[in-house]
Amino acid sequence: MTSIELQLCDIQGRLYKLSARRGISSAAFIKVFMKSATAKALDSTYNRMQWAGEEYLLEEVIDEAGDRFEKPGDVYSEELIYWIGYIYRYWHYMTDESSKEIYKQASVKVMKQNYARLYMMTPEEVIEILKENN
Repeated sequence: MTSIELQLCDIQGRLYKLSARRGISSAAFIKVFMKSATAKALDSTYNRMQWAGEEYLLEEVIDEAGDRFEKPGDVYSEELIYWIGYIYRYWHYMTDESSKEIYKQASVKVMKQNYARLYMMTPEEVIEILKENN
């Protein structure tokens, strides 16, 4: 994992955390994001979106979501939601799978259910376990 890839993992984690700070339903945000054009842009080898800050990225996702964030829902803790965002981006760099493919294997429900037992493990271990349980 390069230092740039690790920075992008952190940016995605901060993006997820920012969505929680804005009071957006965490499950809705994660589902929309993982299937969004913004996530697809971040998955590409190089895209200008990779260098946008989390505030800009959040606005892109909100614009793309339309009214899908209007329904209230649970907002996860900052630690949980950051971890989910970080692991998803790390997973992409580790396997070269798209965000959409990753979400099919480990939905937000799966990530939330497994957080307590996996958060102290390395990202590689987490991804390996989640792929085995798929």
